[in-house]
Amino acid sequence: MFKIAILGCENSHANNFLAQLRDGRHPEVEVLGVYSDEEAPCKKLHDEFGVPVMQSYDELVGKVDGIMITARHGDNHYKYAKPYLASGIPMFIDKPISCSGEEAVEFMREAKKYGVRLSGGSSCKYLPTIVEMAEQYKSGAFGNVHGGHICAPVDLPSEHGGFYFYSQHLVQMMTTVFGNGIKSVNADFGELDAAAIMRYEGFNVTASYTGKCYNYFGSVYGDKLARAEKCAFVPECFQREFDDFCDLLAGKEMKESYDEFIYPVFVLDALVRSNASRQWETVNVIPV
Repeated sequence: MFKIAILGCENSHANNFLAQLRDGRHPEVEVLGVYSDEEAPCKKLHDEFGVPVMQSYDELVGKVDGIMITARHGDNHYKYAKPYLASGIPMFIDKPISCSGEEAVEFMREAKKYGVRLSGGSSCKYLPTIVEMAEQYKSGAFGNVHGGHICAPVDLPSEHGGFYFYSQHLVQMMTTVFGNGIKSVNADFGELDAAAIMRYEGFNVTASYTGKCYNYFGSVYGDKLARAEKCAFVPECFQREFDDFCDLLAGKEMKESYDEFIYPVFVLDALVRSNASRQWETVNVIPV
């Protein structure tokens, strides 16, 4: 039996993961406690699933085989992970990994130092349409690619990190299809919506961040094939996230390197800088 804790349970992830366990998925996993800076989410989970409520995020150090960090605000992710890093246990880190590229690098260097294996990020990398487009792109089915477009929600006024709170979804939809080769970006944020151009080698991909409009859309334009369609969010996205984490508990290796894991944070940083400068900004990747 693998014992875990869920730290930062204000969003739908904690509820969904606990529901999977209740429904019989991964019976080898037991949740010893949940924690949030807010009392109400913990009480709700305790009442619905009977899980113990932790009084502090570090009280289970040395007592669990893994942790899942699902806090709404990305600033809490490294903070919650720090006390557990020296234990070397696997960790699931929700999006955004961090709200700062520099902090993300420090986080990964510590994780690497202690051999902490990681999973997580955006669940939208598992959207079936995005996965299919990625497979077509890698196989060369589109031919010479001339561009594409990704659309996903954003919550610019969010108290949980503003633009950073939801924006990793779109970035990971894009990188799942086109890869981590974004060279530079040009962004314009409005009051609720944002638009951007992401420059790859040889083509651009446009991005539409839509506030209060929870739809996902993807397209790829090539000289052999063009595909554009809505991307439906399905329960399997959460299930695949949990499966990946449970694979780490069972001793399997990470699916991404530490550099790949935090790559979206550098893209988000560049988008924020571009909106402020009104110019193209380079994606400044700092290797771990």
